[in-house]
Amino acid sequence: MPVKSALYVVATPIGNLSDISQRALHILNQVDVIAAEHVQNSKHLLAHHGIATKHIRLIALHQHNEKAAVRTILSFLGEEKSIALITDAGTPAISDPGAILVQQVREYGFTVIPIPGANAALCALSAAGFINPHFLFYGFLPAKSGLRQRELTALAAFPYSLVFYEAPHRLIDCLTDMTTILGAQRQLVIARELTKLFETIHSCTLNQAVAWINADPHRQKGEFVLLVSGAQIEDKSCISIQTKKTLEIMLRELPLKQAVKLTAEISGENKNALYQLALSMKA
Repeated sequence: MPVKSALYVVATPIGNLSDISQRALHILNQVDVIAAEHVQNSKHLLAHHGIATKHIRLIALHQHNEKAAVRTILSFLGEEKSIALITDAGTPAISDPGAILVQQVREYGFTVIPIPGANAALCALSAAGFINPHFLFYGFLPAKSGLRQRELTALAAFPYSLVFYEAPHRLIDCLTDMTTILGAQRQLVIARELTKLFETIHSCTLNQAVAWINADPHRQKGEFVLLVSGAQIEDKSCISIQTKKTLEIMLRELPLKQAVKLTAEISGENKNALYQLALSMKA
């Protein structure tokens, strides 16, 4: 049975209705209340999995009513009811409604229990083939070009893979701004309609993206995840032969740390890189 006075944050499928965990289905079938982004959409999901809603109260919680819905949910929690939070697709509070509710529920001392599952950003990353183990999830960029370019400028130097969501009617403008600000040769993966019938995952450079989208009108439809490779960081690990020779001489006469410190001051090389080199020399 669900925990009393607990909010369950339940991930739901982003397309394929089979992409939901047994634990999520169990919780949705047992809670007292389900707070859904759109009640009718959620009824379709519940009916597909044979979850009857006669004994469950469904209420709406979306971006336009979240603050008001929070008060209702807090009162339910005060009555020791168990509540599940779901959105139309994916994990609540990740570029979807729910963050305000979770914050308030925690502040009032009630339990928040995550039920993990589908997430479009991670789904796209897993199929992108980006070797970089680090990524920055941004979500939706600003709708206006000026603000969007400002945000992209702030992200341009990061060495992490960048993950964005984008609406179809802003896709071309967004890709154009990305090419201008991030650079034409950055690698891009366009993930469209993930887990759905017309799922598409396409790799190209940023300067090729708009032409690929325009080549087929269907490519501008659906829900998009855009993944951009991180900025290239200049390799400063190449230490000159002269600096290596200097370090070698210093190590003959001085303790390791002092040798590294003096060599860094003489050569201007990175102290951490010299320290690793000194350790290898000593070994």
